Amino acid sequence: MSKDMDIINTLESEVRSYCRSFPTVFTQAKGYKMWDQKGKEYLDFFAGAGALNYGHNNPKMKEKLIEYITNDGITHSLDMASTAKAEFLNKFNEVILKPRKLEYKVMFPGPTGTNTVESALKLARKVTGRTDIISFTNGFHGMTIGSLSVTGNSMKRKGAGIPLQNVVTMPYDNYVDNQDSLDYLERFLEDSGSGVAIPAAMILETVQGEGGINAASFEWLKKVESICKRWGILLIVDDVQAGVGRTGTFFSFEGAEIKPDIVCLSKSLSGYGVPFAITLIRPDIDKFQPGEHNGTFRGNNHAFVTATSALDYWKDDEFEKDIKVKSEMIYSFLEKMVATYPELKGEVRGRGFMVGIASEVDGLPNKIAAKAFENGLIMETSGPLDEVFKLFPPLTIDEQGLKSGFEIIEESIKSIVKEPVTS
Repeated sequence: MSKDMDIINTLESEVRSYCRSFPTVFTQAKGYKMWDQKGKEYLDFFAGAGALNYGHNNPKMKEKLIEYITNDGITHSLDMASTAKAEFLNKFNEVILKPRKLEYKVMFPGPTGTNTVESALKLARKVTGRTDIISFTNGFHGMTIGSLSVTGNSMKRKGAGIPLQNVVTMPYDNYVDNQDSLDYLERFLEDSGSGVAIPAAMILETVQGEGGINAASFEWLKKVESICKRWGILLIVDDVQAGVGRTGTFFSFEGAEIKPDIVCLSKSLSGYGVPFAITLIRPDIDKFQPGEHNGTFRGNNHAFVTATSALDYWKDDEFEKDIKVKSEMIYSFLEKMVATYPELKGEVRGRGFMVGIASEVDGLPNKIAAKAFENGLIMETSGPLDEVFKLFPPLTIDEQGLKSGFEIIEESIKSIVKEPVTS
């Protein structure tokens, strides 16, 4: 064990997790590769849990950030006006919102995904005057109390230490085979004896990252939107992990042709792994009073700089086309693994660069992920029972990088499922 790892194991809280899954000390990273203290190279199919869609140390963003720092640009400014903020807002509106015929006010709620979710829940309750929120099975929305209340994972919920209230959980798409989950939901809304009050909002992920790479159909999403409109319920889409191109389009809901009332973005929004989050709000419900929701680090100018640079990828449709081609490569590879190795008892899940294989074999995805790490590839598992190993490479990875990763994954699968049974 290295000295640095010994220090971490001795002094850091027991709550640490990823350094247990990937037990080495990393020193450098570039693009889709990382290196540890021993000089071992790893292919990164984790991408900071979706926070590094453009890879590590993206050169264009790094250049802009270094230039800004060298010129003594404002670093911290709460929500005071800065040139970096104005440039980001203008470019985001021109490059992202206008071409998609979306009109939103932009709120800076704090630097992380849970911050944007908390602001969305507060705003929905303020605007509607209602208290309850409908969330969905296996959803994950953050680790602070409000966000945790709409998160499904029982282990994470127990960490709150208090009752998590004013939330009703409904079945996500395909949660129960051969049952329309939204007919079930709407029955609760219609029946005055159901015990379910008309909520302030529904919150969902179009693809559930931590919940097991469950992808809602576009038809299901359209029906959710129509129910929300019919009952005067605000629709919140949590695009923290599924957004910024991860599922193939900048917003994960574009294929469903819906327009949420509130959208939560973070993770890869900064483009560089710098903490940054925004809450997109339909203009007529932008009802917070000045300072009614705030935070010390909601004006991260370094993130404004890198996020503005990252938007260059979206000036035309070339990047999106490239994501689609590589997404098909990834999905085809996973389908091949399921067919070639029936021992997986596997099912391919997900959309775009947010995909994985769910296995019915208890503990198998963790073993495969651990073996892949030994073989030089970083990927994680997800789902309530860690039943999915998931592929989250940077969107900027080249085809050779994907193929190299595929080779390691197949080698890891083969070595685990074909290993001799010991008595």
